[in-house]
Amino acid sequence: MTAIEFNDQLIGLENNLKGFALSLTSNPNEAQDLLQETFLKALKYKEQFVEKTNLKAWAYTIMKNTFINNYRRAVKQNTTFDSTKDLYFLNLSQDSGFDSPDSKYSTSEILKAISALEDEYRKPFEMHVEGFKYKEIAEQLELPIGTVKSRIFFTRKKLMATLKDFRMN
Repeated sequence: MTAIEFNDQLIGLENNLKGFALSLTSNPNEAQDLLQETFLKALKYKEQFVEKTNLKAWAYTIMKNTFINNYRRAVKQNTTFDSTKDLYFLNLSQDSGFDSPDSKYSTSEILKAISALEDEYRKPFEMHVEGFKYKEIAEQLELPIGTVKSRIFFTRKKLMATLKDFRMN
C-alpha cells in the first residue's frame, strides 16, 4: 500500500473515529483532540501497519490506547504523594480550625434536631452517619434491612424539613 492510499483510507475513517472519540470523551473538543492525536500516531507509525489487515481496527486500537494513556496520565497528575512521617500532609485537616459563628450555630442546631428525634429513628440515622452499612445497622438493632433503610430515609426527610433554613449554598 502506498503512502497516498494509506492516507486516503485513514481519512475515510474520520467520521467513524470521530464518533468513537466522542463516545470515549463525552466532550466534542476533547474528542477532536483525541482524533487528531490518533491521526498523528497512525501516520507516525504507518510502517507498523500490516498490509491486508483491518486499518479501521488498527486505528480504533490506537485511539482507545491513546485515550486510556491520557486518562492514566491525568489521574497520576492529580495524585498527591506524601513522604512525610505518618502521612502528615495527607492527614492534615483542610479547614482553618476556626469555626465561624454561623457554622457553630448550624452545628448546634443540627445536633439539637437529631437529638429531638424518636430513638427508633435517631439510632439508625446516627449509626448510618457514623459509617455503618445498612446490613450492620439491621443486625445490631435486630431490624429488617428494609425498615432500617426507610427509617434513615424518613429521618433525612424530617431533618431537611426541620433544618430548611440551614441548607448549604
